[in-house]
Amino acid sequence: QVQLVESGGGSVQAGGSLRLSCAASGYTSTYCMGWFRQAPGKEREGVARIDSDGSTKYADSVKGRFTISKDNAKNTAYLQMNSLRPEETAMYYCAAARKSSCSYRWDSPVTYDYWGQGTQVTVSS
Repeated sequence: QVQLVESGGGSVQAGGSLRLSCAASGYTSTYCMGWFRQAPGKEREGVARIDSDGSTKYADSVKGRFTISKDNAKNTAYLQMNSLRPEETAMYYCAAARKSSCSYRWDSPVTYDYWGQGTQVTVSS
């Protein structure tokens, strides 16, 4: 019953910032929410995750630059991305997992039950 729609992607110069949004329909307040990215020819990799209790996880490569957050009242998750690098050009996806699945690897796509269609982020040098 959960549907996810990403927005906020676009083109930005290296060092710039973007804020991605993931609007969810259906009940997600007890879910964990993750952001993934996938470049052409590459595997989908975990970027960040936020649990229902507000705790977060980040890939080592984005720590200190990216921030994941959520607004339960709006049923929306966000990813603030600062100091973007050209190698971070990718399709960015929002994902959600039921509470019972959230104890599994946070950065594994298999953990998540629902996926958005993605939003493209392009970082130029």
